[in-house]
Amino acid sequence: MLSQGFEKKLTDRAAFFEDVLAKFLPKEEGYAKVVLEAMNYSLLAGGKRIRPVMMLESFRLFAGQDADTQLLWPFMCAMEMIHTYSLVHDDLPAMDNDEYRRGRKTTHAVYGAGMATLAGDGLLNLAYETAVKGAVTGKELSPYDGDTTNRYLAALEVLTTKAGVYGMVGGQCADICAENSAEPDDDKAKDVLHYIDENKTGALIESSLMVGAILGGASASQVKQIEKIGSNVGIAFQIQDDILDIEGTAEELGKPIGSDIKNGKSTYVSLYGMDSAKAKVKELSDEAIAILEGFGYRDTFLQELFEYLIYRKK
Repeated sequence: MLSQGFEKKLTDRAAFFEDVLAKFLPKEEGYAKVVLEAMNYSLLAGGKRIRPVMMLESFRLFAGQDADTQLLWPFMCAMEMIHTYSLVHDDLPAMDNDEYRRGRKTTHAVYGAGMATLAGDGLLNLAYETAVKGAVTGKELSPYDGDTTNRYLAALEVLTTKAGVYGMVGGQCADICAENSAEPDDDKAKDVLHYIDENKTGALIESSLMVGAILGGASASQVKQIEKIGSNVGIAFQIQDDILDIEGTAEELGKPIGSDIKNGKSTYVSLYGMDSAKAKVKELSDEAIAILEGFGYRDTFLQELFEYLIYRKK
């Protein structure tokens, strides 16, 4: 159950991130001015900034609530740049062809498809530039017991891998292929759907939590558990999305319902049934929270954030 002040806590954290992001926005100048404007237009489209907020809270779990978060700022901004680039490209005519996002014109609707494509490319590259610079200039951290002893390098590996073909991009590829192929084998269809949900939706959630934990001082085994939490939350989030596409209302969701059925899209509900879908959401949520509580963290803001995402009505 969400606490009475949860919405304000989330708003306050998003506002904190907006202030941080302002420090890392590229200057709109020179011969590349138009693409820089398009990049900033995309970054400043608003939203709850869930992924950088997750990273911040995961960092605080291991570094302490009063820890200096400045070393994390470049990684928080990098994560939002990666997420934003994916939305810019998703909205393109060659992908979802959406004209509006969060109540305003999408980047390609304002700047054209070519410039929007470059803006997405620019954001992805700027994300890595920002994170690398943060790693180079950040204060010295305790040794990590993973494949590298350098926590910054470990965080960079997670950030880049989860965003790429072995993470989000791979999930997007499988999603596009699934749209053009009616899979007659139910078992394979279920396996493909799990891969899509795990990667297209879950990878950046996993990455946000893992990077925060690594830089906050977590051990490699703890980061593995954090990755499992992120996977559960990401998949449950997507299943809830499938449920809302049937049981939600257009007023609450801000978009038409029933689009998955209309487009013949395979979802957890279509493959397993509504009751099983709801049961799976609860199972994944309960397991994620149990892992979190296993660290000794009970009734944290992060737990509330998971519940907010998983059981949302819009």
